[in-house]
Amino acid sequence: MKDIIVIKIGGSTFGSGDTTIDDIVALQKKGVALVVVHGGGSTVTEWLKKLGVGTKFVRGERVTDLPALEVVTAVLSGLVNKEITAAINLKDGKAVGISGVDGALIESRVKDAATGYVGSVEKVNIAPLEALLQAGFIPVVSPISLFSVDRIKDSPAVLNVNGDPIAGDIAAALGAQRLVFLTDVPGISDRSGKVISRISVDQAEAMIASGEVSGGMIPKIEACRRALKAGSIARIIDGRKPHALIGEIEGAESGTTIYD
Repeated sequence: MKDIIVIKIGGSTFGSGDTTIDDIVALQKKGVALVVVHGGGSTVTEWLKKLGVGTKFVRGERVTDLPALEVVTAVLSGLVNKEITAAINLKDGKAVGISGVDGALIESRVKDAATGYVGSVEKVNIAPLEALLQAGFIPVVSPISLFSVDRIKDSPAVLNVNGDPIAGDIAAALGAQRLVFLTDVPGISDRSGKVISRISVDQAEAMIASGEVSGGMIPKIEACRRALKAGSIARIIDGRKPHALIGEIEGAESGTTIYD
């Protein structure tokens, strides 16, 4: 329980030849304690289109009104979460799929009125994770959280939260040994496109301020900062590479290490 690894996986890293599930099961069988946090924005977008639910973005973040929230909840905590959990169990791993709502794991407030029912994490209650880990299961966490802080009467009970900060906050709350982001890029790159192997969180945030780093990398860097404060190792690696996760644990020198 002292050497927990929190893994954040996104749907963009999966493909026909993806080995992430194989790596997760192999690590579990070696006795490694794992917590998996997933996203699934591309799948949400597909289902919003199928169901004719409009969607728009503000500052790169999906605006989540009530119809969108219903689809997001169903897709992330239902379809995506159960597909990942089932894949692990079918390969003889042991996993239980939960959301941030279960056991009040993730308590949140509305982040910004402009983006609707999008939340920011206020509290992590680790008891559900500890119970599953101690029982030998991998918790597979979807980023739907409990709307419990400053909730207005008759508001929905859940909020849509970016999975990156959830992964960082879970790693911090557990005192995880390592936080690993499996992404669809090689790591943090400089202006020339060269991957930076090691970078301080302050340097990374300076790159954000200058516009050198943008988009989905921003919440990952912010999540790494939270995990670093709790003593975790923070890594951003290319999850598209075969057995990237096994390589990470075995010390492969790829991707970016963020340090405090």
